[in-house]
Amino acid sequence: MPSSKQWILANKPTDFPTLSGPSPTFKLTSADVPKPSSSQALVKTLMLSNDPAQRTWIVPNADPERLYFPPVQEGSPMSSFALAEVVESGAPNELPVGSLVLGPTNWTEYSVHEIKTLQRIHPIEGLDSGHFLGALGMTAITAYYGIKEVVSATKDDTVVVSGAAGATGSMVVQIAKKIIGCKRVIGIAGTDDKCRWVEKLGADICINYKKDSFEQDLIKETEGFVEVYFDNVGGNILDLMLTRMKRHGRIAACGTISDYNRPDPVGLKNFYEVISMRLHIHGFIVLDYYHKFSDVIAELTQAWKEGKIVVDESMQTVVETKFENIPNVWMKLFEGGNTGKLCTKIVS
Repeated sequence: MPSSKQWILANKPTDFPTLSGPSPTFKLTSADVPKPSSSQALVKTLMLSNDPAQRTWIVPNADPERLYFPPVQEGSPMSSFALAEVVESGAPNELPVGSLVLGPTNWTEYSVHEIKTLQRIHPIEGLDSGHFLGALGMTAITAYYGIKEVVSATKDDTVVVSGAAGATGSMVVQIAKKIIGCKRVIGIAGTDDKCRWVEKLGADICINYKKDSFEQDLIKETEGFVEVYFDNVGGNILDLMLTRMKRHGRIAACGTISDYNRPDPVGLKNFYEVISMRLHIHGFIVLDYYHKFSDVIAELTQAWKEGKIVVDESMQTVVETKFENIPNVWMKLFEGGNTGKLCTKIVS
């Protein structure tokens, strides 16, 4: 097998990752790829998943005991999940050559994996396979279990969703409104265009957090307070939402993207609200539910076929680029440069 290009972590960043200069965060290298054993498969990366959580895997001085995913070590390929194609299989009866799979390929061209760690997928007519990284993939499971199980949203609840135009948030909006039937769904996003898109997905209203009037707008739309908050961003928006929850309100703590590139994360000034209002804040990780992948995707696929939810080109931002440009695409996550799931499609 010829050598495979890969992007390794060269320097752990303390704030925004840097892609140039004397100490870039990533470095392009190559490495030999071993021949797969009888329990393994060699795969070619087709499309990379870009996820804000990847930023937490490269923080300096991270204690592995406090992380849910092994931290990336300097000199190792950047961790990532991807859609890949099997090009050589040690067990062709179990996983044939040409199969499409989801797996932790990292930022590599080719990689070898234990077959049991790969999730085989079957293309669905009318759907781009990239959706298996987003609306019908890991972010779908995050949204599904976060809103249905972690906070147990019901039809009687009003739900606020931050990061509502992102991969997870856009699915939370749809599941809350169109599958659970929550009485009111309020989205929060970063532009007026994104807000209008979130409303098309089913939100009753979506508020632009970059407007000067955001705090007043959110207070107005949450008059009477809310039962459920699905938090993808942390920081100041979470702090404000602590004051907008009903007594015994439930908060799904999914992500804190507003703090990922801050050397000094934003603290919570309103934490006393958790005590006075007896709030329930539940952190969760999608890997806790990965064993239910097939069941969730089957349910959401059926919901799409029945017209209950939207799964189309608007639900993903696919950037076609050469392997050499992978880090630049990933950085779009922190620039608000995507609607729905951000995917990197590798082209020659």
